[in-house]
Amino acid sequence: MRNDTQGLLLNISAVEKDTGLSKDVLRMWERRYGFPRPGRDDNGERQYSATDVGKLRAMKRLMDVGLRPGKIIGLTLTELNAIADARTPARPSPLALDIEHDVLAMLRSHDLPGLQHTLANQVMRQGLQRFVLDTITPLNRAVGDAWMRGDLQVFEEHLYTEQLQVALRAAINASPRQSGTPRMLLTTLPAELHGLGLLMVEAMLVPEGVHCISLGPQTPLEDIRRAAIAHQVHIVALSFSAAFPVRQAVDGLATLRRELPAQMTLWAGGELTRRVRKTMPGIMLIPDLAWTVNALHSWRTHHVPQPV
Repeated sequence: MRNDTQGLLLNISAVEKDTGLSKDVLRMWERRYGFPRPGRDDNGERQYSATDVGKLRAMKRLMDVGLRPGKIIGLTLTELNAIADARTPARPSPLALDIEHDVLAMLRSHDLPGLQHTLANQVMRQGLQRFVLDTITPLNRAVGDAWMRGDLQVFEEHLYTEQLQVALRAAINASPRQSGTPRMLLTTLPAELHGLGLLMVEAMLVPEGVHCISLGPQTPLEDIRRAAIAHQVHIVALSFSAAFPVRQAVDGLATLRRELPAQMTLWAGGELTRRVRKTMPGIMLIPDLAWTVNALHSWRTHHVPQPV
């Protein structure tokens, strides 16, 4: 963490925004594992130290690549960073490394016009799908690693995410709008804060002629059901970050599957789906963005759209 934040105490809402770990997850870990160990202010509200927040960041990055919290929560920050270094995938493309270096430099120097230009230029050169797979995916990892180590401040990481969303929305909106099939509803469950995954999925599928209807993140189950029926969608797709509780995801998906019309397909995507150990009838798990196009082709091969 940067020196100017060492003495800062954060409440649970600020930690949720900073780390991407929900309040429910933070409370559950406190009960189950004894970490984090927040203090309390005069009103009894939890107060988290910069040291604990740094470790939570490191854990979140490792969970994003598939590690379970129970296996790493007892490690020190140094040990967590060593594991992260060892698991960092090789990036064979010199261009990808150059872009990462440039974007990190722009974030640290607060060069907003430069960042906007770089992202817009890359999506124009690569097209939506290649931009998502070849640029965004490794760039998210690089920014996340810098954020985890405290090399980026919270507002700098938030700025990156916001500008990336702006670039993706602009490119998606510039694509020809499709009114055919399948019609797909995109959203997350109420406790899932992250909407970037939804945009990345939409960017992968719009070039394939999918009619995407996004509700953004945190939609109650009953509203997902109502929206799916109102828009007569063929597929409902939910995105999950790695930190989302597995049991909560499984229960929510099972409930939604029961409530949706039988002819609607239900997809669940994101790193969390790699940790689902049991079969979920009627639900397709898609742990990798690159799989979404194959899943779409499979749906088109095996489904004749039926009226809802």
